[in-house]
Amino acid sequence: MSKRIVILVSGNGSNAQAIIDACNNGRIKASVVALISNKKDAFGLQRARKHNIDAISISHTDYGDRESFDLSLLEIIQSYRPDLVVLAGFMRILSSHFVDAFAGKLLNIHPSILPKYPGLHTHQRALDNGDKVHGSSVHFVTAELDGGPVVLKGIIDIMPQDDANSLATRLASTEWQIYPSVVEWFCDDRLTLIGDEVLLDNKTLPKGGIVYE
Repeated sequence: MSKRIVILVSGNGSNAQAIIDACNNGRIKASVVALISNKKDAFGLQRARKHNIDAISISHTDYGDRESFDLSLLEIIQSYRPDLVVLAGFMRILSSHFVDAFAGKLLNIHPSILPKYPGLHTHQRALDNGDKVHGSSVHFVTAELDGGPVVLKGIIDIMPQDDANSLATRLASTEWQIYPSVVEWFCDDRLTLIGDEVLLDNKTLPKGGIVYE
């Protein structure tokens, strides 16, 4: 039976598009049933409408605190009965109540080689530290910011001429490969989270996940 996916975005939604495309071409055995944004002008909403996916805007600025926003968001998501919730550039720190509601069914992509550089400005931080490589990590979400168990990492070389923008641009094509791969594994029932361990094909992945080849 085809899985149901809800995607959360705050902006452009290019990773969401990669997942939508992979569902539409049959690579991922699932349907994206809704795309939700906390920004009413997020381009990701237009991407969803183009594919006749429910596109919903719910602004966090309309709520007095994080918990009340998260409760409303949770209610909307649960109405779609998702098997998987995908954060694709959703720029909100989620409350532990929200995260617990989707334990083992909540994925995020973070633009660094975790556990390096949780939080913001990851590309510039990698450059400032003189790193030779940079990357993105797909991980299960837990209450710890960008601290959930990593499934898959994509790594690229940092070039001498790179700045934060060029690094982000070059990394994007890697993200469009690794995120659909992890979603595919999940929807094929190959990927599970047991406690703080990630299992792929019933084998425990190394701490820090595996590297995309």
